[in-house]
Amino acid sequence: MANAEHSGRPTEAFGSTAADTVRARLRVARLGLWLVAAVLAVRQVAVVLGTPRGERLTDLETWVGPNGVLHVKGSLYDSTLFTGTPFGGLVLKPLTRAAEQALGWGWTFGTLLLVAALGLVVARALPQPVSRRTALLAAPVAISLLMLSLPVRNTLWLGQTSIIPVLLVLLGCFVVRDWRAAGALIGLAAALQPTVLLFAALLWFTGRRRAAAATGASFAAVTALAWAAMPHDSYTYWVHHMAGVGLGGEADALANQSLHGALLRLGLSGPLEIGLFLSLGAAVAVLGVRRSVRYARDGQLLLAVALTGCAAIVVSPTTWQHQLLWVLPAVVGRVGKRASDRYVWPVAVILVMTLPAKMMLPNMAALYPLRDNAVLLAAVAAATVVPFLPRTSPYYRRPVPTEYARPVPTRWKHVPLLPFLKRVPTRPNLLLELLLIRVTYAAYQQVRLGATGGTNTGGRARAEEHGRQVLDIERFLHIDIEHWANHAVVKVGWLRDFFDFYYESFHFVVPLSVLAVLYWRRPVDYRWARSSLGFATLLALVGFWLYPLAPPRLMPDLGVIDTVHGAQDFSKPDYGTLTALTNQYAAMPSLHFGWSLWCGLVIAIVAPKWWMKALGLLHPFFTVSAIVATGNHWVLDAVGGAAVVVGGFGLSYVLMGPRARSATATAGAVEPAVPEVSERDPASR
Repeated sequence: MANAEHSGRPTEAFGSTAADTVRARLRVARLGLWLVAAVLAVRQVAVVLGTPRGERLTDLETWVGPNGVLHVKGSLYDSTLFTGTPFGGLVLKPLTRAAEQALGWGWTFGTLLLVAALGLVVARALPQPVSRRTALLAAPVAISLLMLSLPVRNTLWLGQTSIIPVLLVLLGCFVVRDWRAAGALIGLAAALQPTVLLFAALLWFTGRRRAAAATGASFAAVTALAWAAMPHDSYTYWVHHMAGVGLGGEADALANQSLHGALLRLGLSGPLEIGLFLSLGAAVAVLGVRRSVRYARDGQLLLAVALTGCAAIVVSPTTWQHQLLWVLPAVVGRVGKRASDRYVWPVAVILVMTLPAKMMLPNMAALYPLRDNAVLLAAVAAATVVPFLPRTSPYYRRPVPTEYARPVPTRWKHVPLLPFLKRVPTRPNLLLELLLIRVTYAAYQQVRLGATGGTNTGGRARAEEHGRQVLDIERFLHIDIEHWANHAVVKVGWLRDFFDFYYESFHFVVPLSVLAVLYWRRPVDYRWARSSLGFATLLALVGFWLYPLAPPRLMPDLGVIDTVHGAQDFSKPDYGTLTALTNQYAAMPSLHFGWSLWCGLVIAIVAPKWWMKALGLLHPFFTVSAIVATGNHWVLDAVGGAAVVVGGFGLSYVLMGPRARSATATAGAVEPAVPEVSERDPASR
């Protein structure tokens, strides 16, 4: 009543206003996500159609081009270039009469429409009940992830048909209600990709036996039709090649992400490899179907379909990259009882399905078997061992909440700009942190290497010009001490060895050690420090890209001795092999000094004793001495490194707010109230 008297309107208006605000934000978010999906689609079309003819849609050209295998009078499989089933060849035959340019455009836009339809079906198939927010945002998120995934990008680039079987299966499982039509669609998908027959077992054991029988009948009918039309090709494919084994590229190529390909890459061959493949494949198929049936009966049919598809990937003798789409829908499975663990599985799946394997794992020989089979391992894990939560689990919808640190008052009302990035005293998931750190560092390496101006020769000229500019500024400021410091250190053997060792070793060891200690002892400070370091590195990448700079050791006329790398051959534009490994012109700002300064400041802020603070501040002092004495950086590079570190801490403050003072002052996590979808809400259907 008091509120009504003072405001002139009923108290209920406040609740109505809050609900309206939530709905407005959801509409804006939905519009933004649809815009992202549209931009990604346009970019994919631009990349494919902007590539010169002959370098794009190569598989489509191999099939239906002027000299394509579908034009030949003999067998489709004489050249082993055509890897599809005889039924697939029969379907594609009419396309040989289409104009090449029109066919390329039509195929590309048709594939985009299939991807959009696939995303809509996946969004509709999410396990119920879902919140209104999920119902509104699921479709654009699904389409965006599909557009970013490597299988879809490969399909668009090669002109493949691998999206069609996936869409047919999902239509048969989720959209079509008649058992005859559902079985016919899945049977057609199996006629294009034979391992899809594994879905007949899923239908049978989940009580849809008539649909399973219709699947088998449909597959047999269209395969018989193709056999009647092309008996020699059908015999070659089904009998001589045993359902396509040996067609296409080499079976041990990295593109073949099947169990058979992985065993061949491990050096196995002959009867031993065949026996091992058959036994392991049968075990994965049985276990995968059993788990799929269990989750289907639990009401998670989309997850069940995804796991069955993952099992089909494993048991197929050849599973090329564009056929690996079944792993992505497995992202809907929920893993982990704690809220902080809930994101590990979806993030891992998205990274595996969207990034090259080289970005996931370091370039170490011992890790090659994992890196070369990353998608296969994800499929095997999903089908057999990942402990997805059943809907009957009390943690399925209500995981153990995360405890949040008490927010620190700020001087400005707009800080933090991103209030949902709260500090938490509980430790974040270690696997997720390591995965994100690895991928972030791999992206940093790629951007750093790509910031040379396109070529090493062009990058060299520009970088040396910038080097002369920096030297002129330092001479004007009377801080051009690089030559003097370098030659003074070279004359003292033990000092040279010390700075060389310090330059090569402590750059990575100290930051990782600081992060590890903070993660274990000071989780709140870990998130603050990690974010500040990430922002500083991002700002440094901008500097590398905009201002490539030759260090003193790569300035031919300066006379600086490279004590770490040895003499460089200035007669070669790429200076030997060094620039093939990393961008030698990423000197401004110096992240050697920037990361060391970050370490020193973090230690000085969080360390409990004065001698620890002093020891931490010695690290940037030794680092700046090492980078100048070894000829790897200018003095102004260190100034740039300090600037990006200050910018990193500033961005962390503006976006996330001040550093939490104590890890013991916590409050339970409170999620914002979001209206749930009612049973009558059309958005839930």
